[in-house]
Amino acid sequence: MRYPMLVRLAAVALITAVCSFVCAAAELDLSAKAALLMEAHSGRILYAENIDEPLPVASISKLMTLILVLEAVDTGMIALNDLVTASEYAASMGGSQVWLEKGEQLTLEELLYAVAVGSGNDASVAVAEYLAGSESAFVALMNQKAAELGLTNTEYSNASGLPPSLLGSSGRQVMSARDVAVLCRYALNVPRLLDFVSTYEYTMRADTTRKPVLWNYNKLLRRYQGVDGFKTGYTTEAGHCIAATAVRGGLRLIAVVLGSTSEAARESDVTKLLDLGFREYTYHLIHPQGTVVGEIVVPKGDPETVKLIVGQDFYAPVKRGEQDQIKISIEVDERLQVPISQETTIGAISAYLGELLLGKADIKPEQSVARSSVFKLMTRITRQMIRSLTEGSL
Repeated sequence: MRYPMLVRLAAVALITAVCSFVCAAAELDLSAKAALLMEAHSGRILYAENIDEPLPVASISKLMTLILVLEAVDTGMIALNDLVTASEYAASMGGSQVWLEKGEQLTLEELLYAVAVGSGNDASVAVAEYLAGSESAFVALMNQKAAELGLTNTEYSNASGLPPSLLGSSGRQVMSARDVAVLCRYALNVPRLLDFVSTYEYTMRADTTRKPVLWNYNKLLRRYQGVDGFKTGYTTEAGHCIAATAVRGGLRLIAVVLGSTSEAARESDVTKLLDLGFREYTYHLIHPQGTVVGEIVVPKGDPETVKLIVGQDFYAPVKRGEQDQIKISIEVDERLQVPISQETTIGAISAYLGELLLGKADIKPEQSVARSSVFKLMTRITRQMIRSLTEGSL
């Protein structure tokens, strides 16, 4: 049975001014062909320069490879301790590699470290073949996932990011900076992915040759406070590319740089982006856990009126000085049935900057609500009738 509820909301600050959300490209002197800075929680773009042009991204493509394999692990389709046998084709990959030999068996977990840390092209193909049966079948999964995520300027033709022409293919291996950032934001929620891409050093074949020892090409893992992923890339065609993420004080940023002129320029470009984000933006505490933000009337509840509280600390990422421009919205589930437990999530509180959703938190009742007794209901109805009849009387 549904119970109509009246919701009384606490006073909130409303936005009245139109805000500019994206920094102008001229604010930073970058060498890259494309650059983007995104706040990960809301997806808000903080800096944009040529973010929708499809460009070669080299080994950043391997991020999609990692996502697909780790999601298959999470669903139980495959397991990290599975033994993967390297095919002749996988072992033939050039460029960055871990020197797989035809018929060699390594665990899926070890090969994923080879992909994430050493950017192994041979390992990328080996895990792709293991999951999908062939690299071409795996590439179909990559493009399918890209379509599902709305990556409209992305096209994959292999699992490694090597130039298609080098592999005898006429396809394209491109992404836009915006698509890379969206993929990175999605990747943050893929189980164990950050464990792999945040690893700085890994020893292959630890029980035998202990070769090679891999060091992550993402040097920011050691050089920039808060960086814990994602992936670099380089080919002559793509230039020096990187997708990086860093978190400080709860504020997580995603920075993408495509087509920088050198490794040093790439690091300089991405550092400028992250510095801009952490300098100008903050993770603002709107309401601590337990803050009363309104109340609801439950016609058949005991008590009839219950206060609404925030179920956890409620933060929102904002530009410094924008805190007073946040608009708060509260929604309560009208399908609630009594009794209602104190731990029941009965709605959500949302923070907006203009039309941009900054964040959400659960709303819970301050106390449990039992089903009212017949006597209390009759007393309540009688009281309401008397109030209605006497309204306006002298």
